[in-house]
This record gives sequence, structure tokens and C-alpha cells, in this order.
Amino acid sequence: MCDSAIPSQEFDQKLSSAEHQIRAIALADQEAKRAQAHSRPFLARGSAAIRCSACRLPAAQCICAYRVETQSYAQFWVIMHPEEAYKPTNTARLIGDVLPDTRYFGWYRTAPDAELLALLQDPRYQPFIIFPDDQEDVKPRVRELDLNTLGERIPVFILLDGTWRQARRIFRKSPYLADIPVLPLHHEMKIRYALRKPASEAHLCTAEAAMSLLMLSGDHQASEVLSHYFDVFNLHYAAARRHQAPGLAAPMRWLLDYRQNNTST
Repeated sequence: MCDSAIPSQEFDQKLSSAEHQIRAIALADQEAKRAQAHSRPFLARGSAAIRCSACRLPAAQCICAYRVETQSYAQFWVIMHPEEAYKPTNTARLIGDVLPDTRYFGWYRTAPDAELLALLQDPRYQPFIIFPDDQEDVKPRVRELDLNTLGERIPVFILLDGTWRQARRIFRKSPYLADIPVLPLHHEMKIRYALRKPASEAHLCTAEAAMSLLMLSGDHQASEVLSHYFDVFNLHYAAARRHQAPGLAAPMRWLLDYRQNNTST
């Protein structure tokens, strides 16, 4: 069991071993699929650290005790660049920790995901691809989010997870996305992600983009939960880089209180 900022007994109460095993099996399956597509092992700074199999942070800074699930009206489908899937600094997985209906799809230019192709044709959903409107050929596809026009269709935000260069490649090289309405994300959010340098001050990381979209769709509670979980991730990752144990800061307390107050008895 990973060390944590709270006693191990309390940790066991917050997260069952069965839950860890289920997530570990899912991760192992994803890793096996990625390994088939790559001839070289992934090596990067911190790759030798002993990590939690679920949250992928170093064991002493595991954040699993603070994972809280909630629900939202909108859904997220994350198209993940293969190189991004390896990175422990990736924030897209935080969305799925909070919103269990989140779906993840690996992107390979010549092999579109069959499940994603089927979902894009499913009339239950109204997908929007999140992408800037800074190019002339994109502007005809730009739409505003008007929930009143969707009827019973579920709004879906498609996030392209990778560097901005990779995201643009996914957008340009995926013909099956060509007819999806584009929803540009104009925000006034202060960037809080400090683990990688953004290409621009206007560029949010994937989790921050999800927070902003949840606010846009009226899912304020879900946005708040994800926001606090994101803060915990940042704090624990910063502690890992300093080789320190994280303290029980305000975001952690908020999530533990939220879980206690929103768990059915």
C-alpha cells in the first residue's frame, strides 16, 4: 500500500484494495496495447521511481486517498496521443478519476479506434471537438454551446490530449473528426498547472480545460471537485520532486469532507 499524508488505516477505509486492483488491471491492459505500438521502452526523468499503479505518482505521494467520484451532465471523450499516455505528468486521467463516464481512446493515424467511430455516429450524443478558432479553415465549423438546442442529446467534449503540436496533428490527420462542430475554449482561468511549461499563457492543460468546460455546461459541482483534485495532484507532484511527504493541505481536506458528506449510508 502506498504511503500517504493520512494514516494507513484511514487510507484503507478510503480506498479498498479491490478498487486498486481493478484500476491496476485496466492500466495494465492499456500499457500492453501501447507496448505493441512502440519498439522502444519509455525512459524519462523519474521513470525509475516506484509508482502507484493507479495514480502513477511516486508511492510516497500517492493521491488515491483523495479520489472522489461525481457526476456531470456533459461527458468527456479524450483522444490521447501515444506519447502522452506514458507521462506521469498527464492530467487527462484526473478527469476520469472524478467523472467515471469519461472515455479514453488512443490515437494512431492509420488505425482509428472502432469504439470511437461508433460513438461518433450514436444519436444519443452531440460531440464537440475542443480546438482553437485561430485558423481560417476552422472558423466555419465553430459553434457555441447552447444546451437548449440539444434536446435529449448528451453534450460530449472531445479533448485532444498531447502537446499543442500533437493535438494539431490529431485534429488535421483524423478525417473522422472533420464534421464534428468545433468549440473553442475562451477562458479567463488563471493557469495553475506548473509541471510543464505551456506553449502559450492561453493554453490550459487537459484537466484545466475540463474544469472550464464543466463550468460552461453548468456542471459547477463537478468542476469544483475536479479543481480540488487537480490541486492535490499538483501539490503531491511538487512534493515528489522535492522528495518530501505532502502535508494535509486545504484541497485534501475539502475532498475528504466532500466524500463524507456525499456518500450514501
